[in-house]
Amino acid sequence: MNTLIISGGNIEVDFALEILKKPYDRIIGVDAGLLFCREHHVIPTSAVGDFDTLPADILMWYKSHTNLEIREYNPVKDAADTQIAVEMAIESGSTDITILGGTGTRLDHVLGNIQVLYLPLEKGINCEILDSHNRIRLIRNRHVIQKEAQYGTYFSLIPFTTDVYGVTLTGAKYPLHQHHFTVLGTGSLGVSNEILEEQVEILLESGILILIESKD
Repeated sequence: MNTLIISGGNIEVDFALEILKKPYDRIIGVDAGLLFCREHHVIPTSAVGDFDTLPADILMWYKSHTNLEIREYNPVKDAADTQIAVEMAIESGSTDITILGGTGTRLDHVLGNIQVLYLPLEKGINCEILDSHNRIRLIRNRHVIQKEAQYGTYFSLIPFTTDVYGVTLTGAKYPLHQHHFTVLGTGSLGVSNEILEEQVEILLESGILILIESKD
């Protein structure tokens, strides 16, 4: 099952509408993401959030004019709305999850959303945060980026777990062999690499990396 989550961060209209041309089995509108949905005539299959950043009339319109499932939460809660949406997507049997509106000016929310990617990773579910400039994923064990399918020109590897051991990177402008990434001292070593060959292969002996592909 392919699920699209439309969250309440920065949504670039033209880019989002292009993404919506792809077939999705399930669309989850998250809080202020419902405003984008309403303005562009998107009827999600579900809505979730505390709706503290959504105009009340938008939520009322969906309640009055659609049959979508709405899960409304108290703003005082232990999980952000996007996390709840990801958990809902996992519960429904999603095999692929795309998050729009997961980036923006609130860097605390961006970092929180990157942490949320761990939930589907643990279940073996593909999940990515997507905007017109970046594709963000978590990777472990082995990952391959095909040059013809890469998202932009650059890719960066940043440790998600405290330590990532035995990182070997082949087919890249800056290869690595058995490198130890650590949040305590790696610095910016993994930032802004490029694919030189038909593909890049990333091998990890242990740990998890944040993979960011960038179009800038």
